[in-house]
Amino acid sequence: MSASSLPASLPFGTLVACLRLARTEQVGPRQWHRLMGLYKTPEAALEALCATRRRPTGRGGKTLTPAPEADILREIEATLAIGGRFLTLLDAGYPAPLRHVPDAPVVLSALGDTACLHKAAIGIVGARNASAAGLRLAESLSTELAEAGLVVVSGLARGIDTAAHRGALHRRGLTVAAIAGGLDRPYPPENAALQARIAEQGAIITEAPLGTAPLGRHFPRRNRLIAGLALGCVVVEAAPHSGTLITARMACDYGRELFAVPGSPLDPRCRGSNDLIRNGAVLTESAADILPHINSLRAGLPPVWEDALPLLSRRLATPPPAPQLSTTALPAGQQVSDAGTATTEPECCATPSAHPARPAAPPPRTPTHPDPASEARGNVPQDILDLLSFTPIAVDDLIRRCQFSASAVLIALTELELSGRIITTVGGHVALAGGQAETRG
Repeated sequence: MSASSLPASLPFGTLVACLRLARTEQVGPRQWHRLMGLYKTPEAALEALCATRRRPTGRGGKTLTPAPEADILREIEATLAIGGRFLTLLDAGYPAPLRHVPDAPVVLSALGDTACLHKAAIGIVGARNASAAGLRLAESLSTELAEAGLVVVSGLARGIDTAAHRGALHRRGLTVAAIAGGLDRPYPPENAALQARIAEQGAIITEAPLGTAPLGRHFPRRNRLIAGLALGCVVVEAAPHSGTLITARMACDYGRELFAVPGSPLDPRCRGSNDLIRNGAVLTESAADILPHINSLRAGLPPVWEDALPLLSRRLATPPPAPQLSTTALPAGQQVSDAGTATTEPECCATPSAHPARPAAPPPRTPTHPDPASEARGNVPQDILDLLSFTPIAVDDLIRRCQFSASAVLIALTELELSGRIITTVGGHVALAGGQAETRG
C-alpha cells in the first residue's frame, strides 16, 4: 500500500485498535504485519485475538492478551492534552523514510511539527561523555547541515546528541529528537528545557506510551528511530561496544550512508568511530564531506520524500571559499588557530588523521551559569579531564561548556598541568598529555 493511498488520519475506532495491538505484549512490527496479512484490518485482528485469547499464540506458548481499551482511551486523552498526536503505519502522515524499514514501529507518539519527519534528514550521534572538542564539532556540523536545509536527527542524550540539537536550533533549523521514554518523561532531566524547545521548532517522537520511564532496554528501539528517519548517520566519538555503534549498525542495515569523524587513536572515545572509517564509513570533518552524498542517497530511497532542500543545490554548486591565510607553510608541529595565528600542536596530535580537524568557530552560546553547589560536590579536575581530548581547545571555550566558574576551572587546569596530565599550547589552548585518555561512564 502506497502512502498516497492511505488516509490522512484514521477513524477513532481504528486508532484505538492499532494502539491496543501495539501495546500488546509480544506484538511487535513483524507480528503486526503477520496479523494484517491474516485479518486485513486492526479491528478484525483485535477481534480475532480477543476470541482466541485462551489459546497460546505468542512466542514461548504465551497467550496474546490485547491491552485494555480503558487504558488506551486514557493514553489517547492524556497525549492529546499535552498537544501530542499519534502516527500509525496506516496513516499517510507516518514518517516516509521510516515506513520502509523492516521493523518500523506500528505506532509513534509525536509532539511538535510532524511535517519535518518527512524532510531529508541526517542523524548525528556520539558519546555521552564527549570531549569538548567533539561537542564543538558536533554543534558546528549540525549548524552547517541545518543551514543547508537538512533536518538533524539525534537522541537527546547527554554529550554529542545535545550538541547536535543545539547546533541545529541555533539558526532556527529543524531538528528531531527520538527519545526512549514517554513524551512526558524528559531524559536526561537537565534536557527538559531543550526538549520543550525542540517541540516548538521541530519534533519529538517516541515509540513508548506516556509515563514510560526511559530504561536501558528501551534505547535500542530509540536508536532504530534515528537510523530509520535519516538518509545517513554521522558518528562523532564512539567507544567500542557503545550504544552509538548500535545506531551505526542499524543505519547500515537500513541501507543508509555512514559518516564518521576521525579522532585520536589514544582516546578511547574515538576508537569506535575510527574503526567505522577503517571499515568504509565516509571520513567527515565538516558538512562539505556530507552534502555531496545527499542527492545520491535520496535517489536510492522510495520516491516518497518531500523535496525540501531549497538551499542544498546552491550550497553544492558554490565551492567553499579559500581560507584567508598566508601561503607560507607553517613550521612542522604548528597549525592555524581559530584566530588565524599559528599555534604549536602537541607532538601526539601532529598527524592530521589522528584527530578531528578544528572546525569553524561555533555559534555563540550563552555561557552556562556557574553552579557553586556542583563545584562543592564534584571533582572539578576529573570533570575537566572528561571534557578534554588530545585535540587542543581554547580555555574560554572549555569554561563555556562547564558548569563551574572560571576561577574553579583555571585552578583545576593549573593542578592538572603541574601533575603532567594536560599540556598548554601557545594561544591559551589545552589538551590531554600523551597517554592520559581518561574517561568515565
